[in-house]
Amino acid sequence: MKSVHRGQRPRQKSHSAPPIPATRRVVIDFPEPLFRETERAVAELATSRSSLVRAAVEQYLEALRRKRLEEELAAGYVANSAMDRKIAAEFSAVDYETF
Repeated sequence: MKSVHRGQRPRQKSHSAPPIPATRRVVIDFPEPLFRETERAVAELATSRSSLVRAAVEQYLEALRRKRLEEELAAGYVANSAMDRKIAAEFSAVDYETF
Protein backbone atom coordinates (compact mmCIF):
# COMPACT_ATOMS: atom_id res chain seq x y z
CA MET A 1 0.00 0.00 0.00
CA LYS A 2 1.31 3.46 -0.91
CA SER A 3 1.60 6.05 1.76
CA VAL A 4 -0.01 9.40 1.20
CA HIS A 5 1.13 12.45 3.09
CA ARG A 6 -1.48 14.78 4.44
CA GLY A 7 -2.68 17.25 1.79
CA GLN A 8 -1.28 15.25 -1.12
CA ARG A 9 -3.16 13.19 -3.61
CA PRO A 10 -1.94 9.73 -4.46
CA ARG A 11 0.04 9.66 -7.71
CA GLN A 12 -1.74 8.16 -10.64
CA LYS A 13 0.08 6.44 -13.44
CA SER A 14 0.38 8.55 -16.52
CA HIS A 15 -1.13 6.77 -19.48
CA SER A 16 -0.88 9.64 -21.91
CA ALA A 17 -1.54 8.14 -25.28
CA PRO A 18 -1.52 10.54 -28.20
CA PRO A 19 -4.98 11.94 -28.86
CA ILE A 20 -6.84 10.35 -31.73
CA PRO A 21 -7.78 12.97 -34.28
CA ALA A 22 -11.45 13.23 -35.11
CA THR A 23 -12.38 11.66 -38.40
CA ARG A 24 -15.24 12.22 -40.80
CA ARG A 25 -16.75 9.69 -43.16
CA VAL A 26 -16.84 10.87 -46.77
CA VAL A 27 -18.63 9.26 -49.69
CA ILE A 28 -16.83 9.71 -53.00
CA ASP A 29 -18.02 8.73 -56.47
CA PHE A 30 -15.30 7.37 -58.76
CA PRO A 31 -15.63 6.68 -62.46
CA GLU A 32 -15.30 2.92 -62.97
CA PRO A 33 -11.79 3.02 -64.54
CA LEU A 34 -10.45 5.11 -61.65
CA PHE A 35 -12.06 2.78 -59.13
CA ARG A 36 -10.46 -0.29 -60.75
CA GLU A 37 -7.06 1.42 -60.78
CA THR A 38 -7.52 2.40 -57.14
CA GLU A 39 -8.37 -1.17 -56.18
CA ARG A 40 -5.26 -2.44 -58.00
CA ALA A 41 -3.09 0.09 -56.14
CA VAL A 42 -4.67 -0.87 -52.80
CA ALA A 43 -3.85 -4.54 -53.42
CA GLU A 44 -0.35 -3.78 -54.70
CA LEU A 45 0.50 -1.47 -51.78
CA ALA A 46 -1.19 -3.70 -49.19
CA THR A 47 -3.07 -0.73 -47.74
CA SER A 48 -6.67 0.26 -47.30
CA ARG A 49 -8.67 2.29 -49.78
CA SER A 50 -9.16 4.95 -47.11
CA SER A 51 -5.42 5.22 -46.47
CA LEU A 52 -4.69 5.51 -50.18
CA VAL A 53 -7.31 8.20 -50.78
CA ARG A 54 -6.29 10.07 -47.61
CA ALA A 55 -2.61 10.06 -48.68
CA ALA A 56 -3.55 11.24 -52.18
CA VAL A 57 -5.62 14.13 -50.82
CA GLU A 58 -2.82 15.10 -48.40
CA GLN A 59 -0.28 15.15 -51.24
CA TYR A 60 -2.62 17.15 -53.46
CA LEU A 61 -3.27 19.74 -50.74
CA GLU A 62 0.47 20.04 -50.01
CA ALA A 63 1.11 20.63 -53.73
CA LEU A 64 -1.57 23.35 -53.72
CA ARG A 65 -0.01 25.04 -50.67
CA ARG A 66 3.41 24.92 -52.30
CA LYS A 67 2.05 26.35 -55.56
CA ARG A 68 0.34 29.23 -53.71
CA LEU A 69 3.54 29.99 -51.80
CA GLU A 70 5.57 30.02 -55.02
CA GLU A 71 3.03 32.38 -56.60
CA GLU A 72 3.19 34.70 -53.56
CA LEU A 73 6.99 34.68 -53.63
CA ALA A 74 7.04 35.41 -57.37
CA ALA A 75 4.63 38.32 -56.86
CA GLY A 76 6.86 39.64 -54.07
CA TYR A 77 9.93 39.43 -56.29
CA VAL A 78 8.14 41.36 -59.03
CA ALA A 79 6.86 43.96 -56.56
CA ASN A 80 10.35 44.52 -55.13
CA SER A 81 12.30 44.28 -58.38
CA ALA A 82 12.50 48.05 -58.99
CA MET A 83 13.82 48.67 -55.49
CA ASP A 84 16.29 45.78 -55.84
CA ARG A 85 17.65 47.23 -59.12
CA LYS A 86 18.02 50.66 -57.51
CA ILE A 87 19.96 49.23 -54.56
CA ALA A 88 22.16 47.20 -56.89
CA ALA A 89 22.90 50.30 -58.97
CA GLU A 90 23.83 52.27 -55.83
CA PHE A 91 26.32 49.63 -54.76
CA SER A 92 27.77 48.91 -58.20
CA ALA A 93 30.38 51.66 -57.68
CA VAL A 94 31.50 49.96 -54.46
CA ASP A 95 32.12 46.76 -56.39
CA TYR A 96 34.40 48.58 -58.83
CA GLU A 97 36.33 50.30 -56.01
CA THR A 98 37.24 47.03 -54.32
CA PHE A 99 38.83 45.53 -57.45
